[in-house]
This record gives sequence, C-alpha cells and structure tokens, in this order.
Amino acid sequence: MACSCSAPEPKSPAPGFRRALWFALWVNLAMFVIEGLASLSSGSVSLMADAIDFFGDSANYILSLTVLSMGMLWRGRAAMVKGITMTAFGLVVWGRAVWVMQAGITPEPLTMGAIGLLALAANVSVAALLFRFREGDSDMRSVWLCSRNDAISNIAVMVAALGVFGTGSAWPDLIVAAIMGTLAITAGISVVRHARSDIAEAKALPMEPAPAVSSSHSH
Repeated sequence: MACSCSAPEPKSPAPGFRRALWFALWVNLAMFVIEGLASLSSGSVSLMADAIDFFGDSANYILSLTVLSMGMLWRGRAAMVKGITMTAFGLVVWGRAVWVMQAGITPEPLTMGAIGLLALAANVSVAALLFRFREGDSDMRSVWLCSRNDAISNIAVMVAALGVFGTGSAWPDLIVAAIMGTLAITAGISVVRHARSDIAEAKALPMEPAPAVSSSHSH
C-alpha cells in the first residue's frame, strides 16, 4: 500500500521495496558496464550520458538500501543527496554535449540503437517493478523518478540513433543528450523539494519521551 506523502506520522518502507531495490541495483550495474563500453566504441554522448546515469542510479540504490530501515528524517536526507546528484548529473551532460559539439565528433548509430534497445528493456523491467512505490516518501519517489527518466532516455537514445543514421550528423545525439540532462535537472529539483518537505515534517514530529531517570541520590 502506497504511503501518503502528507501523512503526519513517520512512514515505513512499503512491503517488497527492499527486494525491488536489489533487483534495480544489479540491473543498473550491469547496464553501466555494457553501455559504458558501447559509448566508448560508438562515440555517442547520449549513450555515455545514459551509462553515467546507470552508475549514478546504482549509487542511489545503495544509498536507499542503507537508509531504508531508518526513520523518515534520514530517508529524507538520503533523497536530498540523490536530488542534488541528479541535478549535478544533468549539468555534466550539458557540459559534455557542448564539448562534443565543439569537437565535431559524429557517433556510430547502429551501436547506439542496439544498446539503447537493450537498455530500454532493462529499465522498463525496473520501472514496472517500482511503479507501485512511486507515491511513497521522497526516497521512494526519487527511486521511481530515476527509473522513469531512464526509460524515457533510452527511447530518446534510439530516436537519436535513427537521426544520426539518417542525417550523418551528430546533432540528433547532442539534442537527446541535452534533453536527458534537462530531465535529470528537473527531476533532481523535484526530489530536493520533496526531501525538504519530508525533512521538515520529520523534525516537526513529537519526540518520544526520554526514559525516566532515577531521582535517588546517595550522600
């Protein structure tokens, strides 16, 4: 059962969320290696951006697994770190796209399309598994947003491959890389805002009464 984001009491992880995170972690690590090697061989900025995103998601899943059994305050803080990381990732992708544009490198479209299709299959399986957790706390929402953005990015990479193939130009790859960077920035800002709300809510919760201390003194 999904948790309400505005509930006044501390939120507990939904059943099955930990198993879903482990599955997502291993899928993302595998795709980071595969797509990273493919990006080097093809010269594609969008593939490299997607590979870096897989690596970033893997780190985020590890962070989520670490704080999963902790209170809402710590999960909100973890989500804050992830939101900032997602935003920074988007800025790095924009910088890489500008550099490649100036260098005039044209990627190899067949590798882009094939690896993009494989990455899409991987991300759709993860997104489908995490779909029911999308309305949980900021940490759960950040995980869902990562998976959703990845699936969208993979479709965009395949569109870019078709564009590069049809035009012989690097522009479709660069445009998609810019879109991926923008998605990361906007999602990161959304997660940061949600995390700030969760952190403020957790701090506003009444603290548990401290255990009674014996008042007997010997003189």
